[in-house]
Amino acid sequence: MRIKQINNNSINQIMLILIIILVCILIFHNLFYYLPGFLGAITLYVLYRNSYFKLTEQRRWNKVLTSLMFILLSIVFIVLPIWALVDYLVPQITSFLNNTDKIVSQFNLLKEYMADKPFLKDIDMSDEALLAMLQRMTKYVPSILNSVAEVMINIIVTLFVLYFMQVYARQMESYISSGVPFSPKSKQELWKEFDSMVRSNAIGIPILGFFQGLVAVLGYWIFGVDNFILMGMLTGIASIVPVLGTMTIYVPLGIITLASGETGNGIGILLFGFLLIGSIDNILRFTILKTLGNVPPLITVFGVLLGLKLFGMLGLIFGPLILSSVGVLIKVYSNEYGKGPSILLDQHDSGDPPPFSK
Repeated sequence: MRIKQINNNSINQIMLILIIILVCILIFHNLFYYLPGFLGAITLYVLYRNSYFKLTEQRRWNKVLTSLMFILLSIVFIVLPIWALVDYLVPQITSFLNNTDKIVSQFNLLKEYMADKPFLKDIDMSDEALLAMLQRMTKYVPSILNSVAEVMINIIVTLFVLYFMQVYARQMESYISSGVPFSPKSKQELWKEFDSMVRSNAIGIPILGFFQGLVAVLGYWIFGVDNFILMGMLTGIASIVPVLGTMTIYVPLGIITLASGETGNGIGILLFGFLLIGSIDNILRFTILKTLGNVPPLITVFGVLLGLKLFGMLGLIFGPLILSSVGVLIKVYSNEYGKGPSILLDQHDSGDPPPFSK
C-alpha cells in the first residue's frame, strides 16, 4: 500500500507562516508600550491620506515638506489642545479630591436627602462607601500624572511613524496589498470599512465631546454650579462613557444641588441635561456624523469597552474597528469562498483610488 506523502512545498509554507506569526508575537510583546503611538500614526495617516496625495501627486508638492506640514498641523490642533486640557484638569481634580471637608459635607447633605426618597434610598451611602469611592478616585490621579511621560513618548512615536508612512505611502500600500491574500474586491471591502470606522470615531467622538461639553458649561453657568467650566469639561469627557455618557456627571450634580436646598437649580440642571445635553448626541449623529460613517450603536458601545481595556484612550477608535472587523471578515469570506451573490462595493468618494485597488 502506497503512503501518500505531504508535499514539501506545503510543509515549507506552513513552517514559514508559523515563523512569521512567532516573530510578530515577539515584536508585538516587546513593543506593546509604543503601541498607542503606532495606532495614533495609523489614525492620522487615514485622516490625512487623501489630502496628502492630492498635494504631493496632483499639485507636485515636496513629500517631505508636505509631511512636516501635516505633523505641524497635528501638533497645533491636536497635541497642544489635549495637553492644555490635561494641564487644566489634573490640578483641578487633584485640588477637589484633597478638599475632603467639602466632599464630606456634600456627602452628608446627599445622604440626608436620599434617606426617604424612593429608589435613591436603596443606594449605599455609608461612610465606608464614601471612603472606598475616594480611594478609587484618588488611585487614578497618580497614574494619570505618571502616564504623562508615556503619553509624550507615544506622541513622538506617532509623529515619527506618521512621517515615514506618508513619505513612503505608495510603497507601503503596495507592500501591504501584495501581502494580503485576498481578491482586489475583498481588499477594497476591508479598506472601505477601515477608513469609515477610523474617520467616524477619530472625528466623531471629539465633536460629540466638544459640543456636549460646551452646552453643559452654558447650562451649569445658568444654574449657578461652582466650577462650571470644570464640570462642563468633565461632562464632555464623560460622553465617551458607554450607555450612560454625560448622565454620569449631570445627574449626580443635579441631585447634589437638590440636596443642598437649591430645588429650582437642581431641577433645572436635570432637565437641561436630559433635554439639551443628551439631545446634542442625537442631533449630531443624524447631521454631521451621518456623513462620516453610520456605525451601529451596539458596535460603538461594546467596541469602546473593548478598546479602552486593550489600548487606553486610542481604544475609542480601534475598539469599534476590531469589533466591526468580524462582520467585514465574514463578508470577505463570502467574497472569497462563498457561493452566494457577490457583494457590490460603492464607489470610493475620493478621486484618489483606494489603496488596495489595482
